[in-house]
Amino acid sequence: MSNETPEEGYVVAGTEQNENRATLYKIWTDSWFQIILISFICFCCPGMYNALIGLGGSGQVDQTVAANASVALLACTAGTALFVVGPIFDRVGPRVCLLLGGWTYALYSGSLLCFNATGNGGFVIASGAILGVGASFLWVAQGAIMTTYVPESQKGRAIAAFWIIFNLGGGVGSLASFGLNFKSTSGTVSDATYIALLTIMAFGWVLGVLICPPSYVRVAQMQVTPENEKNFRQIIHHSLQTICNWRVLCMLPLFFSANVFYSYQQNAVNGMNFNIRTRSLNGSLYWIAQMLGGLVMGLILDIPGVNRPNRARIAWVFLFVTGMAIWGGGYKFQLWSDLRLEHGLKQDIDYTDSDISVGPMFLYIFYGAYDALWQSFCYWLVGAQSNSPAAAAVLVGAYKTFQSTGGAMAWRINAMGKPAMTQFAMNWGLCMGSLVIAIPTVLAITLTSDKETPVLEEKDFPETEESRDVVKS
Repeated sequence: MSNETPEEGYVVAGTEQNENRATLYKIWTDSWFQIILISFICFCCPGMYNALIGLGGSGQVDQTVAANASVALLACTAGTALFVVGPIFDRVGPRVCLLLGGWTYALYSGSLLCFNATGNGGFVIASGAILGVGASFLWVAQGAIMTTYVPESQKGRAIAAFWIIFNLGGGVGSLASFGLNFKSTSGTVSDATYIALLTIMAFGWVLGVLICPPSYVRVAQMQVTPENEKNFRQIIHHSLQTICNWRVLCMLPLFFSANVFYSYQQNAVNGMNFNIRTRSLNGSLYWIAQMLGGLVMGLILDIPGVNRPNRARIAWVFLFVTGMAIWGGGYKFQLWSDLRLEHGLKQDIDYTDSDISVGPMFLYIFYGAYDALWQSFCYWLVGAQSNSPAAAAVLVGAYKTFQSTGGAMAWRINAMGKPAMTQFAMNWGLCMGSLVIAIPTVLAITLTSDKETPVLEEKDFPETEESRDVVKS
């Protein structure tokens, strides 16, 4: 029989409850928990958007409506990511930005569902424009979290983890498309598919409430400006000062080139040479290759025992050499593809025709891997400029602005019917040229971005009001 009094029992129960709350608080403020969380949010929202494209959602819409929706999306992203969303992020933080942007993915999926029933193309185009703004909010918040919520020595691994989880969405969607189209030449998308994707996107949006503000994340190198020290004029000045830094200016061509090759690869390579089921299989392999590419670049950027300047140079050399090799193989393929088109052969290659399918399919896989190598390197360079989430948000805003501008230009050139070889030459030239322009920034990478005092320990962090509430009895 216990001798414990009721009062003592209440004290023990209260202590256990406080310990549980303290444990949950530590998990919530853990930097890697936040990295995994934002990765799953992007799996649910933009990842399922990629899955929607892979499932043939655009095939339900006539080409004019789909093209106009894409242009509206890219234009709105380019117009808002830098000078609208970046400053707003500095004021409201990542959680609010994710909640402002996440729902627009579900809206876009819903517009396609509506189009199936009503044929309302205007709603699809308007939803694409709204998604462009929402994507700016989501990607700016994501980039700031991924590049500043972990210590400098772990940023490569954080990028790799994000890239793997995020691209699972596109891989799953394309595999489903491959299954749907295996014995079919149409591969239509049902209303139930749209509803399922809409539900997942909405779930990802709700997960945004769990994002931890930068001031609570226990990373010693993070530089957070107190809210009461910010005003709109200072935020705009800070944004302009950040973007006009010569190191950032040298990175802008890298950002511009980050999506220019999508239209060529998806339409001229995959779309013009393979039948529908092989295109679906290629799409899945493309996203899986991105997962591997992100992992490889992340490991290179976090090589143990190598200082940060040398890691930057190793990654640049690797990106340049692999780029020349992959695009060089692409040149040989394009010569072969043009010759086939002259003989009226298009959209006829099946994955079972191993004599002619293996080489082009592996090229497409390498294209996907190179995309991940490229974007992982860009994000790492962004993270190497500053440990401040506010500065990272501005840089990611610039990244998304120029990325969308380059993508819109490339899609326009593709829509104008320019020869595939012309598009290929433009992509190869832009990629290699922008890497050369970025050399000064790569050479200027320092041992650390932390301009303050030595690394802090957990006891050195200022106690926040929320943490006091958690641990007090």
